[in-house]
Amino acid sequence: MSQILSQEAPPRLFPLFADLRGRRVLVVGAGSVGARKIEPLLMAGARVDIVAQALGERAQGWVLSGQAQWRSTAFEPRHLEGAWLVVVATNDEVLNRLVADEAERRQVLCNVVDVSRLSSFQSPAVVDRAPLQIAISSGGTAPVLARMVREQIERLLDDGLGPLASLLHRWRDRIRQHLPELSARRGWIDRLLRGPLARRLQALSTEQADATLESALQAAQQAPRGWVSIVGAGPGDPGLLTVQAVRRLQQADIILHDRLVPAAVLAMARRDAERIETGKQAGTHHTTQEQIHQLMLEHAREGKHVVRLKGGDPFVFGRGGEELEFLRAHGIDYEVVPGITAALACAAYAGIPLTHRDHAQSLRIVTAHCRDSLDTLDWQALALERQTLAVYMGVQGLSTFRQRLIEHGRAATTPVALIENGSRPEQRVLVGSLQTLPELAAHYQVVSPALLLIGEVTSLAASLHWFGQPPLQLPDAERARCEASMERCWPAAA
Repeated sequence: MSQILSQEAPPRLFPLFADLRGRRVLVVGAGSVGARKIEPLLMAGARVDIVAQALGERAQGWVLSGQAQWRSTAFEPRHLEGAWLVVVATNDEVLNRLVADEAERRQVLCNVVDVSRLSSFQSPAVVDRAPLQIAISSGGTAPVLARMVREQIERLLDDGLGPLASLLHRWRDRIRQHLPELSARRGWIDRLLRGPLARRLQALSTEQADATLESALQAAQQAPRGWVSIVGAGPGDPGLLTVQAVRRLQQADIILHDRLVPAAVLAMARRDAERIETGKQAGTHHTTQEQIHQLMLEHAREGKHVVRLKGGDPFVFGRGGEELEFLRAHGIDYEVVPGITAALACAAYAGIPLTHRDHAQSLRIVTAHCRDSLDTLDWQALALERQTLAVYMGVQGLSTFRQRLIEHGRAATTPVALIENGSRPEQRVLVGSLQTLPELAAHYQVVSPALLLIGEVTSLAASLHWFGQPPLQLPDAERARCEASMERCWPAAA
């Protein structure tokens, strides 16, 4: 029984990165599949000999340029002499087995593409940030799965990691001389790679990067400097997080997150990161903005990487600018990772285009969380036709918002949409008109987070919705009563 299981189980392969510079590799087959195998061999500096009945276009180019040699049209066992590896990329089963058997006899590692039972080594899916490389293998049992894993890792790793690895290689001896103790050296490199300096180094020229690294190395004995990433968490769907946002969540020591950031987004953070909710809600402030500033400062001064995780985008009604001003005033390094703001995401998930040639040629994004903010708005401009209003607001201000718009000339019949929990599984979209807006919200007991959209484009939600349940409306009888009673639906201006 154990023998049967061992035969059926996929092999446990030994991972190996081979230095093929100047070493001979035989490739049998030179079509499109063979070319995909030849290219990384040439990039690794291998001497590639090709055996094939005919050369594909790419293989022919390599032969004509002298990068590879075309040895023969028919395989002979002698072709394996002096080869370190052989790759077989043909659809001839008899030839594949012949090459594999001859390679086994000569103790030459062999890969028969997509035939794991004939292969003594597998070509992995590779994430290439040369000289940094990550190889993923399923032991030949599920190459599609290996490619899927590679795609996920590709999204997580900066393109600049290769130049950064080369920079550290050039400086390896000097870093060892300056920090001879292993633990100190490892700690310094770890802080370097996790901190904002790594991002800066990737963007600099060689000379600038060398000078910057020199300064960092001279300051290596100083207490580690913390830093803050102001990160946009998007509207709620974790799939809408940017790649950079996920990277920062994976690197964070401390995460200061808004109350409305969902658990699914927080689940993408490093498991041992400390999470601190900085809940702020209209009418009740659990943590003041000043307290949030002090938390960022306190943890950054302890040498930690702080992620300030904010719903939507930090620079769209997120007080990100105020937080950067505070950090700069106190000498704390920072960066900003934008997020998808609610106006864009919620409208998209509701099937509402914010602009449309037939309905709206402009978009205004405003906030109206309290009476003070309502008083500062340009109502004359907001009441203009053929534009879309995206309003970040507490639902308790809907009556006043409706009244002000109608007073300044916006038609009471203007279509509106309320999007509650946009992009999340519990999303609800409510549609109606400006005159029935407060009643619509009250009937369905809308709560935060909710986005208000006003304009003709919202009428498209009924036909274009694609996510979650279809839009909801007021029952006919209630809508009729509301429309017939202008005083009750929207009081006339005093």
